[in-house]
Amino acid sequence: MAPPTPPAPLTSPAALIALALAGLAALLPPPQWGAGQERAAAGVTIDTLPRLVYTAHRGGALESPENSMSGLTAAYRGGAASVLDVDVRMLRDGTLVAMHDSTLDRTTFSRGPVRELDARQWREVRLRGTRPAERPPTLAEVLDRFGGRVVLMLEAKDPRSLERLAAMVHGRGLTASVLVNSRHPEVARAAHALGLRAQLWRSARQLRTDDPSRWRGYVDVLDVDHRARDEDLRRAVRSGIARVWAHTVNTEQDRDRALRLGCDGIITDAPRRLTGAGGRARG
Repeated sequence: MAPPTPPAPLTSPAALIALALAGLAALLPPPQWGAGQERAAAGVTIDTLPRLVYTAHRGGALESPENSMSGLTAAYRGGAASVLDVDVRMLRDGTLVAMHDSTLDRTTFSRGPVRELDARQWREVRLRGTRPAERPPTLAEVLDRFGGRVVLMLEAKDPRSLERLAAMVHGRGLTASVLVNSRHPEVARAAHALGLRAQLWRSARQLRTDDPSRWRGYVDVLDVDHRARDEDLRRAVRSGIARVWAHTVNTEQDRDRALRLGCDGIITDAPRRLTGAGGRARG
């Protein structure tokens, strides 16, 4: 008899997703989180985005230090992008922060895993490439600065952060103008169940065998690798999902191909370059 299969380690993606989804039914948004509570002062929502959407990936990582408040502010004020993308990770005390990598090594002057810091220690971190050196923002600071002014795309790097992220978005009345992005369909489904607008990221390899039409009931934006085959991008566009955006597109040639195949959004590290620094500047 073959030995029993050992359980998946707690650090595996499957285990983290299972942890994030545990007890989801008890976490559905209460009635006071309904659409009537949305912040409508600026009238900026996902549903009012233009036909062709440009997203500043990590705030425009080829034009400004990624996930920095100065970079996000420059992308917002420049007006070239309708959506600001921010990566979200969780510290050990539950604080949500803007950071792409799981470690501090590449983008800051500090080293070590992001998850080992608490909020007090986070305030001591400084970003490379910023003058004067900035500390990376918390998610609360990003939401309070840009919420209701521009559509935000928040990539939930840690599925365990989903409940806290949902509470922050709902508490500020921003569900109509925030997309929650993930690589995992299970997390996108959980985000939808929590009353959030869900975005799903898929690689070129995954798109070869994906059937995106399966996700149209809970995915608002399908985020597709621009390097995928023509037929795979066309299948995504025909899936019934309302918006299909190509990433990460940094050349005019790649942009034009994605648009020709039917994508209606471009996620780029260089929004000013791809739009000719166009767009009306915001205050």
